[in-house]
Amino acid sequence: MTAAVKGPASYFPSIEQKYGRPIAEWKGLIRTSPLTKHMELVAWLKTEHGLGHGHANALVAHTLAEGE
Repeated sequence: MTAAVKGPASYFPSIEQKYGRPIAEWKGLIRTSPLTKHMELVAWLKTEHGLGHGHANALVAHTLAEGE
């Protein structure tokens, strides 16, 4: 039996389906952005790419946690 995905990654299937880009592409955009603060990146994804707050927050949180 496979464990259910929890945390920010649980949003990934719906993000890919709704916005039509793979998660790796979103993470690449976040990593190459000149912005570095969590909420700046969330706001940028929302305004420039039309993501909802929860989806943007999940992507940023997961991506920034990988860099730690």
